Amino acid sequence: MTHILFITPYYPPEKGAAAVRISETAVRLVRQGHDVTILTTFPNYPTGIVPLEYRGHRMKIEWLDGVRVVRVWSYTSANKGFLRRILAQLSFGCLAPLLGWSHIGHPDIIIAQSPPLFDAIAARMLSRFKRIPFIFMVSDLWPESAVQLGALRNTLFIRLSKWLEKTTYQRAIAIWAMTEGIRKTLLQEGLAADKVFFLPNGVDTRRFRPVPREQACSESGADQPFTVLYAGTFGLSHGLMTVLDAAEELRDCQHVRFILVGDGAEKEQLVVEARRRTLANVTFLDAQPHERVPLLLAGADACLVPLRKLPLFEGALPIKMYEAMACGRPILLGVDGEARRLAEQEAGAAIYVEPENPRALVSAIKTLREHPDMAEAMGKRGRAFVEAHFDRDMLTRMLEARIAALAGKQSVAGGVARTSTGWPAHYTESGEVEEYVKRS
Repeated sequence: MTHILFITPYYPPEKGAAAVRISETAVRLVRQGHDVTILTTFPNYPTGIVPLEYRGHRMKIEWLDGVRVVRVWSYTSANKGFLRRILAQLSFGCLAPLLGWSHIGHPDIIIAQSPPLFDAIAARMLSRFKRIPFIFMVSDLWPESAVQLGALRNTLFIRLSKWLEKTTYQRAIAIWAMTEGIRKTLLQEGLAADKVFFLPNGVDTRRFRPVPREQACSESGADQPFTVLYAGTFGLSHGLMTVLDAAEELRDCQHVRFILVGDGAEKEQLVVEARRRTLANVTFLDAQPHERVPLLLAGADACLVPLRKLPLFEGALPIKMYEAMACGRPILLGVDGEARRLAEQEAGAAIYVEPENPRALVSAIKTLREHPDMAEAMGKRGRAFVEAHFDRDMLTRMLEARIAALAGKQSVAGGVARTSTGWPAHYTESGEVEEYVKRS
C-alpha cells in the first residue's frame, strides 16, 4: 500500500474539471487499497466565497469517500481579476505546506497539479523537508497560456514564473503530461523522455452514459427544440462570445436553442451581452452538481467544446469532450490539433468547427439538425471510443502502476498490460506508453 498526497486548491464540493479529475482518481486509488490524502483549501471556486460551515477555521480534516482531506486556510478570490487570483494561488502554495505540515503524515509520494503553477511551491517545500519525491502534473503550460491569452503582461512576473516552472520540472521525479502535445513540448525543451509520461484525462463511463433523449429531457425539465449545450467554465480561454454570435444568426430559427451552463470570469459579460442583443434562444444556467451533468449532456442534441483560436490550444484535450462522448452525444468541436485528431478523425464523434468562427458553427448545427441519423451514429462511435481508451478506471490503474514504479513498489505493475492495448495511433507514435508497459 502506498500513501499518496495530492496538492490542489480545488476539491469537491467544488465542481470544476480539476476538482473532478483529482477526486475521481483519489477515490479509485483508495478502492485499490492505497492511503490517499488531499492537501487543499476551503471550497470557494469559482465565486471566492467560502461556505458558512468552513468559515472561522485555520484547518479542518474531512473524510470523503475514503479519502482523507486536509483543508487549510488561504486567501480566496473570485475567478476573475488576474491579480487577486494570482494572490490566492500564491497564498495556497506558500501556506498549505506550513499549515498542513503536521496533518499530512509522511506520504510515499506527492502529486501536485499545474495550473495553478504555484502548487509547485508547496510540493517543493514538502518534498525537500520531508524527503519525499513528487510528481508534477501538467494540464496546461503555464505561464505560456496566460501570456498568449493576454492575461499576463508583466515582464518580471513572466520571468519569475518561467523560472519556477523550469526548475520544478528539474526537481520533480516525474512530469505527468495530460496531453501528448504537452509531452512533446516538454521534450523539445530538453526534458528526458523517461522523465515525462503521458496519461490523459478520462471519464467515469458508468456515471456518464447514454440515456434516451426523451427520458433525459423529462427528468431535467428541458423542452424539445434542437438543443446545443455548453457545460463548463466561462473563462477567457473558451471564446464563448462566438456562441452568442451564432445564436444571433439563428435567432429566427425557432427550433434551435442554446443552453450555457456553468460559472466563471466571463459569464457576467456574456449574460449582459445576450440581453443587449435580445437573444431569446439563449438560456444561462448556474453551475450544476457534477452528478447532474450526465443528464444535461444526455438531453442535448449536440455538445459544444470550444476554445480560443490560439496555437497553445492545439495541444488541449478538454474533459467535456470525453463526457459528451461517454453520454453518446455528438460534439461541435471548436478545437484544432490533438482534440480534432482524437474526436473527429479517430473517434468519428465530432464535427470540427474553426475556433471563433460563428458561421462555421451555424453550419455545423444545421448539419446535425438536418441529419439526425448522422448525429446518432457519431454519438455511438464516441461512446465506444471512450470505453476503449479513456475509461477512468483503466487510466487510474495505469497511474497506479506508474506510482508503484516511482515509489519502488512492484505490486501492481502486472495490471497495466491488460488495460493499455488499443491506444489511438498518435498516442503511441513515440512508443512511450508501450515501452512503459514493457518496463512495468
